[in-house]
Amino acid sequence: MRGVDFSSAGPVRTCIGCRLRAPATELLRFIAVEAGDIFQLQPDPDRRLPGRGAHVHSEPACFAQAERRRAFGRALRLTGVADTGLLAEHIRAVMPRGTTDDEALAPRHDPAR
Repeated sequence: MRGVDFSSAGPVRTCIGCRLRAPATELLRFIAVEAGDIFQLQPDPDRRLPGRGAHVHSEPACFAQAERRRAFGRALRLTGVADTGLLAEHIRAVMPRGTTDDEALAPRHDPAR
């Protein structure tokens, strides 16, 4: 990657929302927990829960992009409906104060890239 030494930062993961690669420590890991006919997406900020995980930036814009692209099921290899309520609530809770929704929905990068 251009001028960024990821080898010293640890493992690199891809955000399922914006599709940018980042050190795993900068992304929020989440897993799917089966709850009857649906799967509940559970945040795993400590990256310790068992099971297949996926990663997203802790920003509403990335979460919204992942929902729009229906990326949760593909990333976790699920068939069925995914309940994103817990994950959305966690992202809203960790969003820095003073950030408006308009700022959060702005693209993080040049979409032409």
